[in-house]
Amino acid sequence: MNDVALTRKLSWIIAIVLILLPFHAFFTTWLGSNFGHLDSWRIWKELIIVALSPLAIWLAWREPSIKKWLKTSWLPRLILLYTFVYIILGARALLIGNVNRNALIYGLLIDLRFLGFFMICLVVSSKNEFLKRHWQKIVVIPALIVISFGILQRFVLPYDFLKHFGYGPKTIPAYQTVDNKIDYRRIQSTLRGANPLGAYLVLAIMFLWMKRHKVLNIIALAVAGTALFYTYSRSAWLGLFIAAGLFSYWSLRDKKAKQYWYLTAVIFIVVTLAGVVIFRNNQVVQNTVFHTDTTSTSVESSNEDRVEALNNGIQDVVREPIGRGPGTAGPASFRNNHTPRIAENYFLQVGQEVGWLGMMLFMMINLLVARLLWQQKQDILARILLAVFVGLTIVNMFSHAWTDDTLALLWWGMTGIALSVMMNKKQKHVQI
Repeated sequence: MNDVALTRKLSWIIAIVLILLPFHAFFTTWLGSNFGHLDSWRIWKELIIVALSPLAIWLAWREPSIKKWLKTSWLPRLILLYTFVYIILGARALLIGNVNRNALIYGLLIDLRFLGFFMICLVVSSKNEFLKRHWQKIVVIPALIVISFGILQRFVLPYDFLKHFGYGPKTIPAYQTVDNKIDYRRIQSTLRGANPLGAYLVLAIMFLWMKRHKVLNIIALAVAGTALFYTYSRSAWLGLFIAAGLFSYWSLRDKKAKQYWYLTAVIFIVVTLAGVVIFRNNQVVQNTVFHTDTTSTSVESSNEDRVEALNNGIQDVVREPIGRGPGTAGPASFRNNHTPRIAENYFLQVGQEVGWLGMMLFMMINLLVARLLWQQKQDILARILLAVFVGLTIVNMFSHAWTDDTLALLWWGMTGIALSVMMNKKQKHVQI
């Protein structure tokens, strides 16, 4: 098979993966509950990433511009070093008993898979235009299905409807609530939970914003906004506000328009804060904004749990400069033989696992990717992804959003597609 045919086939495989991602939690849970071996069903995408990796490396090595970029750019170097640190510290953790094999494998997968997928998408898209031509359809059509099902969950279907598809205590909770109140059910649609759905909707809503049909666009955004509200994910609300604000500002060209933007942003913030303060004793505001009220029967509020988790995470990072190893923190730590560690912050999770060096490397990778997107901001896809990235960075400060396979693979995969155009530019523009 020649390079052209190979890249065409790989592009189709990547597109299928991106399209299926928002639904995989639903279908794998359903299949796992009926046929067993849940983890074997769940790793379908990781197996594809592993299978595509040598093919992407082969394509990169045969293309002079990509090969030169891989040799001279700091981004692939840092990703390679970050991967090396994870593997070395993972082996150390396994040898000294900090982690068992199951948790280690899961930890390595969830923390490295999106970076590998990013590089694969970047290489393949630099040699084939298919993904760059169809990026809107790849994201928007599945998003509309996810949003529609979420609305049905909230207003039509029984609150525990998902139990018929294998959801439950041993897989994914069939439903979630705010402060154990059934009246404040949190929709999760086909994702792993309400918070992952909220983070995913930050990405989806920004892409829906770009639809060409104005009437359909308004309807879609209204429905998507309703779905986001009923996730009751406060970090997602904040992330969307920041992403939308930045995108709208970067899209302005007139100085006077930017002045109006500043005024509008200030008014919106003041009105929002004033409304929260004035109606702080309102039961709806207490439950939706503060996730608790004066009639709460919960022993400890989710806010107290989150603050305690953040404090514990900070203390762990300060006390353990090299971390305890992959799989000892975050969702993977539930598979470990030791007490799980959930810091409610993805960056702290990285620090808990691979220490100060790992945190520094991951932050540098983030900054370099953001800089590349900024250099490409005249392209609408790059501008959307950069705005969403800032919003999702905020979300990751309050959750482990990058451990969610749907969100992580979608954003990083689409970013690889967006940045692939730099391979065709002069080398001086990509020397970072």
